[in-house]
Amino acid sequence: MAFYWSGVTDQKGIRGLWLRSTPALFVFLWSTGFVGAKLGLPHAPPATFLCLRFLLVIALMLPLALALRATWPGTRRQAVHLAVAGVLVHGGYLMGVFSAIDSGMSAGLAALIVGLQPLATGLAAAPLLGERVTARQWIGLLLGIAGVALVVLQKTTVAGLTPFAVTMAVLALASITAGTLYQKRWCGAFDLRTGSVIQFAAALAVLAPVALWGETRPVRWTGEFVFALGWLVIVLSIAAISLLALLIRRGEATKTVSLFYLTPPVTAVLAWLAFGERFTALAILGMAVSVVGVAMVTRAR
Repeated sequence: MAFYWSGVTDQKGIRGLWLRSTPALFVFLWSTGFVGAKLGLPHAPPATFLCLRFLLVIALMLPLALALRATWPGTRRQAVHLAVAGVLVHGGYLMGVFSAIDSGMSAGLAALIVGLQPLATGLAAAPLLGERVTARQWIGLLLGIAGVALVVLQKTTVAGLTPFAVTMAVLALASITAGTLYQKRWCGAFDLRTGSVIQFAAALAVLAPVALWGETRPVRWTGEFVFALGWLVIVLSIAAISLLALLIRRGEATKTVSLFYLTPPVTAVLAWLAFGERFTALAILGMAVSVVGVAMVTRAR
């Protein structure tokens, strides 16, 4: 009997450790996505890169879902909701980030701009989900915007950073914010295996015409590109996205996306290690101000 209860306690301890470590693991995996994008984009245009990524994810997840007899959405309405969320979370967000980095934006700055998602989600959740925005959260919003402004200000002197890149990063921010709120509001609980197939297929359907008729640069199948593509498929599109779906399902929308404010500093460190990207003292100050602002918005009342 003692052995039985010891085993139960160990299982509970392992499960508790897993649940506590999930947010930190998600932040690290999500941050590597910006580095993987910068690593692979010199070898393929953004939409083509993403379409290849989505095709591989579907090729992996669909047979798995069929073999395990995973549950598909019970109604057409639920499937449509999943598709809309997929277009926003995968198509719009990733296309914005990839286009920004492909246009010359550093991985760290792209992560910082889309890292404002908790601010945007916190404010949008007020009218959409009935959450009240306090005076402290408004102050946090202003600090977050000011911090990003400082980083963008010093980065405007860097060759290659264009208004188009900044615009695409902002569009990515808007898309991931809308997608997170939409999924939380309308999708509810769903099987991650079949849900991923539907969401990535919807995003593929939207980006495929852009890749086929809007991009002419060929794909160079170098070892670097294959590694980046494989990392983004396995680690980001399957592992990190599954963790994000679990976190959204388990917690409130605003609380879940508060994890994103840790992404910019983690990405900055990874980009420094991988590419030698450096931030000036003004940029570091701006990042710190932005993180403080997001923390003020998302901190539990």
